[in-house]
Amino acid sequence: MNGNKWVRQIHRWLAIAFTVTVVVTFVALAQEEPVVWVSYVPLLPLTLLLVSGLYLFALPYAARRRGRRAAPER
Repeated sequence: MNGNKWVRQIHRWLAIAFTVTVVVTFVALAQEEPVVWVSYVPLLPLTLLLVSGLYLFALPYAARRRGRRAAPER
């Protein structure tokens, strides 16, 4: 598996982790005495999702740029 496939796989698992943390946060905050710090738990997977998502977003543009640079000029 090359690097891009690893990033895609990690991004998918992070999306699952983020969804689970959001559901857990909603359940925790719905309690009679909610623990407020639980609302910060989804921020870690969300930050990692942002980083991996931006990388995946930039891949086609970087590949297109590399392709232009590598092409021989006539």
